[in-house]
Amino acid sequence: MHTKSRHSFGLFLSSSENPVNHVDTLPQTAKPLSLLQSILECLGDGILIATDQGEVLHANRYAQQLCCQIGSYVGSTPTLHPAIWRICQALIKERNFISDCSEEETASQRTVILDEELHVNESLIRVRVRWLDLQEVTRPCLLITLEDQYESARYRAIAEALKYGLTNRETEVWLLKRIGCTYKQIAAQLHIAEDTVKKHIKNIYARREAIECLSS
Repeated sequence: MHTKSRHSFGLFLSSSENPVNHVDTLPQTAKPLSLLQSILECLGDGILIATDQGEVLHANRYAQQLCCQIGSYVGSTPTLHPAIWRICQALIKERNFISDCSEEETASQRTVILDEELHVNESLIRVRVRWLDLQEVTRPCLLITLEDQYESARYRAIAEALKYGLTNRETEVWLLKRIGCTYKQIAAQLHIAEDTVKKHIKNIYARREAIECLSS
């Protein structure tokens, strides 16, 4: 697993044609951005920053993991998956369409966020794309947020299992239910009868309702 992206803040393009090569020591002008980079590493979502030409300038660790998961790497560099790039292009096309608008309309356009869920290589990824203004980069940049919906569902299921006091078997059932499995799929994966799955789900809902009634 790659834990360090090829590009770093402050090492962006000095011009649209000539990319600056990665070096370990940031130039003086880039040092204030190191704090932002540290913040991006702490976020729970995958964060990609790319130019309007599709070049990835930065990917935090979680974004690198997701890019690897969906097969979106060239050598040691994370890239934009075609499905993700398609969403980016929709935002780029909209920007080009209104390029002659008033300053107020252009400012409003910068706040537009495109939000889609993509099934990629058996992963369900929520993709959010918006424009990002960075003075250090000569080209317009895109901020791309990636969230593994299955992983998020698992975290929620585990938290709920603890909250509702579920048994080990109920937790297994609830995890699969949370990531979108049908009763039939849950039964097949856990090697139990479908009626048993329904019984567990019924008990889980009863426990949840009782807990929520007590806390209300």
